[in-house]
Amino acid sequence: HLRINRDMLGTKHRQESLFAWCLDHGQSCVIDNTNSTREVRGFWIAGARKYGVELTAYFFQSRIADCLERNRCRSGRARIPDAGVLGHHSMLELPSRDEGFATLYHVALAEDGFTVTPWSNEI
Repeated sequence: HLRINRDMLGTKHRQESLFAWCLDHGQSCVIDNTNSTREVRGFWIAGARKYGVELTAYFFQSRIADCLERNRCRSGRARIPDAGVLGHHSMLELPSRDEGFATLYHVALAEDGFTVTPWSNEI
């Protein structure tokens, strides 16, 4: 699969162009973004649905203290102001199958990496 994210591509336009290319060429891809709201996810979902792509979502557990700590460990352009982290967290809307996901998983941090479990609509 191809990983699509703004950190690597720089602009929303480049992200969307690469996504369109993937859809046009049958290339599997991962949208590696925060995608905090249904509206933001809706763009990617609508594009994929036009092509009959089956969507799988991974919701990464987002405890605000952990997010702020990971952000503090970033350097340079990768680090964003705490206000940005807090803003995204306050907008967060949990994903739902009714958005169009065929499969939905919950991902949590564990001491040895991550645990991935089927979505149960609860955090």
